[in-house]
Formats: sequence, structure tokens, C-alpha cells
Amino acid sequence: MIMFKRLVIKKNQRGLLLRDGDFVRIVEPGVFRAFDPFNRYGMEVFSLNDPLFNNPLADYLRQNESGVLDQHFLRMDLSEDEVGLRYEDNILVEILPPGTRNLYWKGFIAQRLERINLQEGFRLPAALAARLTQQALRNRIVKGLNAVLAVQVPEWNIGLLRVNGELTELLSPGQYAFWRFNRELSVEVIDTRLQAIEVSGQEILTRDKVALRINLAASWRFTDIKQAFSTISKPVEHLYRELQFGLRAAVGTRTLDELLENKLIIDEVVTAHVGKKLAGMGLEVSAIGVKDIILPGEMKTILAQVVEAEKAAQANVIRRREETAATRSLLNTAKVMEDNPTALRLKELETLERVAERIDRISVFGGLDQVLNGLVTIKGA
Repeated sequence: MIMFKRLVIKKNQRGLLLRDGDFVRIVEPGVFRAFDPFNRYGMEVFSLNDPLFNNPLADYLRQNESGVLDQHFLRMDLSEDEVGLRYEDNILVEILPPGTRNLYWKGFIAQRLERINLQEGFRLPAALAARLTQQALRNRIVKGLNAVLAVQVPEWNIGLLRVNGELTELLSPGQYAFWRFNRELSVEVIDTRLQAIEVSGQEILTRDKVALRINLAASWRFTDIKQAFSTISKPVEHLYRELQFGLRAAVGTRTLDELLENKLIIDEVVTAHVGKKLAGMGLEVSAIGVKDIILPGEMKTILAQVVEAEKAAQANVIRRREETAATRSLLNTAKVMEDNPTALRLKELETLERVAERIDRISVFGGLDQVLNGLVTIKGA
């Protein structure tokens, strides 16, 4: 039977001595010896490398062992409206939520608690926000970061801050951080620059029952973000629906021939419809245009045949017009030659010249005088 117990407590350790399961005292570093013939003593050893004292006896020590508590532990108790920043050797290591009741060992790592009153505001100071939003650059990650909503609003954007579902503030470009405790927070980042929206693949029947597939594109931007989101729950979706309605109004009330004759009529009708519907809603549409009008397969064939027939008729008219003009020119030439033999003889020489150009070799008999006197003779009237 073992009559004596011996246990070494290291300098970075503390011991919790129990007798029959009840607290006796805190054992400091050194060698512990006890006469225990009936095995009534127990020792629970804690490493100060993890300073949190997470033990069922914590509440007992708070209520009954105030001297022991003050000597060996640091209390970090927070109300329901406080956030705690716990520092170890002046380095932020943990965010403690409201209502925290923790005990930390003294003597090995210097512990410090910084309290923040949530009733004074839920936005973090800029210096603290910078430390909490650059965790990748720190040697040690801060615990409890899910308690912080960190938001970066890029240039040319606006952030919509909602607290408990209510739009409370517009955030200009920059870095922000907010406490999530005791409230529901959300930030929506909105681009204020000119943006594009497309209404694609719209199947619409014309007034003469021809099914068209139309793709529409529009350029738009916010003119008053707060007005837009206070009037419409989802401005972009609302804009998309109004473009759809305007497109159906433009196509459904016109025949295919009317649309093909004036393709800009769709742009004009949709622009007027959207401008009227979005007036005073904080949205501006700067340009609307039809990208594609796609006909059904059989309608494409019919339309191609119509176009081919039209072009053939136009070609026939042009050909007849040119033939008439050529005939009229020949008639005028004949009248000139009838009244002027010299002009007729010049035409004969021109014809002879063209014939001579096609002849590789010419044999002349009787000399050059015979050619000039016999072949080419120009007489006066």
C-alpha cells in the first residue's frame, strides 16, 4: 500500500488539490508530498500556457474562495452590453462576447481586459478595425473574429448599412468594421458607375402572330441610391421586369412588316415605357437597343424568298432601263450619221481600227498610196 504521495508541479503549472473530490487549495510550483494511506487526495494539474481556467469548480471559487481567487486568478466578467478585448503581454488574442464569466491564471502570462460598451456605438475604431481585418499578416490569429463584420467598400461604390433590417447609413469608399453583438447587421455594396443589363431570349408574338425571339441591352446607373432602395426592394430586378414589359408592348402591338421597316421603333417604345415607369425611383436608363431579332426557321425561308424575288425584280427593272438607254443612244447616233456622211465615215474608220487591232499581220498591195486612196476616202457633203 502507498502511504505517501509525491508530485512535482513545474514553474509553468499550477495544481488543484482535492480531498474526496472537494477543493482543498491551489498548489504552487515545487514538490508536493502528502500522507495518504486511504487514497483520499487527488491532484489536477493545469498548464499556464493555456491560461483559461475552465473547471466545474470555477463557480465555487467565485462564491466561497475570494482570497484564493484574487491571489491566483484574474476575473474577466462582462455585462450583456459589453465586449471584452483580452490581451496577453499587450497583444490582442481574443474577443470576449457579452455575458462572459471567465477566470485566467495569474503569474505566467500578463493578462489584460479592455471593455467596450456596445450602447455607445457598434462601429469599431479605425485602429482596432485595421488590426482585426489584417489577420493574415499577424503571427497569431485573434479568437472570436466572427463577432466582427468587416466590410471594404471599393472606389466608385456605396455601402448600404442595415441594422435589424433598417437602412441606417450610406458608407463611402473605405474600410469598416462593426460589432455583430445584440443586433443584426448587413452591408450591401452597390456600384454607382454606368452598368449594363441584358434581356435575352424573349419569345414574343407580333400582332400578326409571328413568334420572334428578341435580345435587348440597356445601360443604366443609380442616381439616388437611398431613394431607389427605399422605393424598390430589388431595383435591378425591377428594372429587368420593366424592360421586359416595354419590349412586349413594343412588339406585341405591331406586325412583322412594321418592325422590319422601322427597327428603331422598338428602342423608342421601350425607352419611353421605362422612362415613365422609373421616374422618381433613383434609377436612370441612358441607352436601350435591340441586339438581335431572330425569326422562326420557316419564317426565315419565306422571308428569304420574298427578298430574293424583290431583288430579282429590281435587277430586271435595272436591266430593262439600261437596255432602253443603250437603244436610245444607238438611235441618236444613227440620226447623226444619217445627216452627216463625214461622221459616218469616221465611225467606219473607228470600226476598221478595232478590226485591225485583232489582226496580227497585214499584206499591202499597190503601195501605201493605194491604201490611202482606195481604202480610206473621206468625202465632203
